Amino acid sequence: MIHTSLVLAADDPAALASFYGALLEVAPQPGFSPSHWRLPWPAGGHLEIYAPSRRRPQPPQQGRLALCLQREAQDGEPNAALLAWLERAQALGATELDPPRQESFGMEAWLLDPEGNRVLLLMLKG
Repeated sequence: MIHTSLVLAADDPAALASFYGALLEVAPQPGFSPSHWRLPWPAGGHLEIYAPSRRRPQPPQQGRLALCLQREAQDGEPNAALLAWLERAQALGATELDPPRQESFGMEAWLLDPEGNRVLLLMLKG
């Protein structure tokens, strides 16, 4: 059986796990070592957050890969729901990269997590 996970290198794995735990509304779980944390991923598998080994450093870099966190607007109003979610993310330490914008499927906003990783918040029409 194959298990899937997303892996995210971090300077402070515990703090980044707390950020994503609050944003995803799940409890971070200790991983295989003190520098490793796991969060259940809503689509299955886990988000693995760890501090890289000094022998294999992972310097921060911006690429085209990003985490996409998506929800469905419960009241059918994706704009207000996305703005509330974005405000929560910023209160947790995220930085807005691009302002929210309307798309045919709902609303989206790009941000940087507390360690500078790109994240797309996507609020689908309910």
